[in-house]
Amino acid sequence: MFRRKLQALNYPQPDCNVCDENKWRNLVEWLEDQKVRLYKIEDRAALRNKSSTQWPKAFIKYIQDLQCPLDGSDRLAVCDWILGHAVRLEYGEKAQIYKGIGAPSKTPSGTMAEDPFASIDVSSPNVKVGLVSLCSLLKIPRHVDPIVTLEAIALLIKDRLSDDAQEGVLEEGVEVDLSEYEVGFDAKDPVMNDAGRILRLLHINELRDLQTKINETIVAVQSLTANPKTDQRLGKVGR
Repeated sequence: MFRRKLQALNYPQPDCNVCDENKWRNLVEWLEDQKVRLYKIEDRAALRNKSSTQWPKAFIKYIQDLQCPLDGSDRLAVCDWILGHAVRLEYGEKAQIYKGIGAPSKTPSGTMAEDPFASIDVSSPNVKVGLVSLCSLLKIPRHVDPIVTLEAIALLIKDRLSDDAQEGVLEEGVEVDLSEYEVGFDAKDPVMNDAGRILRLLHINELRDLQTKINETIVAVQSLTANPKTDQRLGKVGR
């Protein structure tokens, strides 16, 4: 799952199974020692003591010190974030070497493609780290395809976080005493009976909306037929 990132970091075991506790702890220790280097050497003792029962606690403190947006409950997500962070640190100093590689292509007219995601390099470590952070903040699951994840984030922002969505005013509901309405059956369960009453009220509301639309259609047809137009070319009145 993380083979490419592990290869990019020259990890000795690119097929490392992070679900294996020992391999996971070895990977974390190696990343801190070789790539991240957040702590001073003497401060890495807790992470290096991989057989200690206190290691999970030391790891949680470690990701907090890294300012990881995840809480550590999802190991795969945390691993992806740490690897992305390590790749960014590893290649950040060599940015000039890779500058221009993977630059977004342009259309023949010289303008950017209409696809809003066409200019995003989803293989970039920074993009992947950003996706993990956004998904965590917005509390949405990540898809295997980063583009699908981006589209989901864009839809969520448009529907709930855009200026238009924020300006929308929700109509206040009306309190209803369900006991005043018949359910039409007895489920022998007060909760189920209340649910039946709610469904019945919703159905009645839908029928009212449908009847309103039917009435509007009838009125429109009547106004059309009651006011015929004269077509002088045909020498008759009406259509």
